[in-house]
Amino acid sequence: GPIGGNLSHEFIILASTGESEVFCDKAILDLPVPGENTDFRGDLSSIVDAYTRYYAATEEKHDAEAFAALPEDNRISARGIEVGHIFYFGTKYSEPMGARVMGPDGQEHLVHMGSYGIGPSRVVAAIIEASHDENGIIWPDSVAPFAVGLVSLKPGDEATDAACEQMYAALNAAGIEVLYDDSDDRAGAKFATQDLIGLPWQLIVGPRGLAAGTVELKRRATGERQTLSIDSALARLTEGA
Repeated sequence: GPIGGNLSHEFIILASTGESEVFCDKAILDLPVPGENTDFRGDLSSIVDAYTRYYAATEEKHDAEAFAALPEDNRISARGIEVGHIFYFGTKYSEPMGARVMGPDGQEHLVHMGSYGIGPSRVVAAIIEASHDENGIIWPDSVAPFAVGLVSLKPGDEATDAACEQMYAALNAAGIEVLYDDSDDRAGAKFATQDLIGLPWQLIVGPRGLAAGTVELKRRATGERQTLSIDSALARLTEGA
């Protein structure tokens, strides 16, 4: 990166709408992402070495000669969104501040400083870029602002209101966040809005279904719809909660 030389890195998701131009060896895209069992307090040199052995640079650090040396089929030139960074400052700031620590040798040493972080707004943009269809966003479960969109097809109907309130309370009690649509919009508009927002699940409640003892559960990512009893729908949504 431009700050800190080879010890600084930007984390970029490829996207046609990105603000950065990225040049890289496509082999880097096949590397495994460290999993949740990785000990990030331990020695990470093997992971760092695996990622830094391949050419990857943004426009300001691009080496055209090194890029041209890659096999032609491995050259990727694309746009990307920066979602995180690591900057190494060395002693640039600790020296004028006189920030020192006692080392194992009994001597004082200047602190080597750095920073790291993510850009939440950029992460949101990158997720939407990577996970959407013609109808709207498809939020991954792990980052969705709500888990369930609860749609009342007839607000003001006593049975519908009671069923919606029952399910809303049950889901909240299970720690599941719910976006409750009890607006007066038409059903088609509500369905379109739910697809546009893109929450992982849609729970659709109306008088006709309730008369048969059922509600409809839709998975946004696949479009799969199931007609279930209220208890079965709640059980499905609370699995693993």
